Amino acid sequence: MPLILETIVTTVSPGGALHLVPFGLIREDGVAEAEAYVLAPFRPSPTIENLTASPFFAASSPRDIRVIAGAVTGRRDWPTEPCAAIPGRRLADSFGHAEFEVVAVEDDPKRPRYRTHIRHLAAHAPFIGYNRAQAAVVEAAVLSTRLHMLDPEKILSEMTYLAIAIGKTAGPREREAWDWIEDKVAAALGPDARILGRVNRA
Repeated sequence: MPLILETIVTTVSPGGALHLVPFGLIREDGVAEAEAYVLAPFRPSPTIENLTASPFFAASSPRDIRVIAGAVTGRRDWPTEPCAAIPGRRLADSFGHAEFEVVAVEDDPKRPRYRTHIRHLAAHAPFIGYNRAQAAVVEAAVLSTRLHMLDPEKILSEMTYLAIAIGKTAGPREREAWDWIEDKVAAALGPDARILGRVNRA
């Protein structure tokens, strides 16, 4: 299995509108770093439409995990800054970002693959350490995008386990991000999907 990096990808529409979305950026083995990354969005996708019009995108590593939780729950208005080497914008509050040009497209009716070349790399803030609650938010965010695909019992089981890390290691931002995701899951599955309070009382 390839390495997949969870990032915030930004593209721009022909009319100049910014599209900001979490994406797993695929790193292929045995390929030089500058050409190793593949973006593979599912159809239909504004990202695909934007890349067709302008074959450039930025991928950022957010410092604030609420960006990922927000993007999957309808909160996409996060500060951005102009890219350095490509047309477009990147997430402002990030540990670092990369700017990509699409150099080849492997078309597919379900999930085309965009092969890329890195045009620019930059670091913006020191990375001091990992946080379990942030990882839990990422996993919960992914689950929340698969509510139509997975059995409700599996979703609730996964959320229950992830809530342990939230209860033990989350700061205010992580708890707010978790609340957004719990709201989304509960809207789909019912009030029993609000896990965190029950886990904290256990």
